[in-house]
Amino acid sequence: MAIAVEVKFNGAGATLENYIKSLKILGAVPEGPHPDEDCLFHWVTEVGGGLRVIDVWTSKAEFEDFVPKVGAAGSQLGMPEPTVTYIDVANYLTAGS
Repeated sequence: MAIAVEVKFNGAGATLENYIKSLKILGAVPEGPHPDEDCLFHWVTEVGGGLRVIDVWTSKAEFEDFVPKVGAAGSQLGMPEPTVTYIDVANYLTAGS
């Protein structure tokens, strides 16, 4: 079952500038493809002195396999540890092919 993941970064280092730098570390670019094919959807925004990221993944296990890569990039940039919330997804739609 697909899973939605909300990731919140709050505190020093949680900036869009560092987020963009983390994309480069992960081999991605803004508005480009996600570096992991098991991420079905991803967006980020600034909120109250931090960042909010929402993803939809093919499964919780696939997200958790990707976490060490994100954690390493975030640590390298001085980003704070995030809080993570999981939400089961009953259905999702795509733009199609």
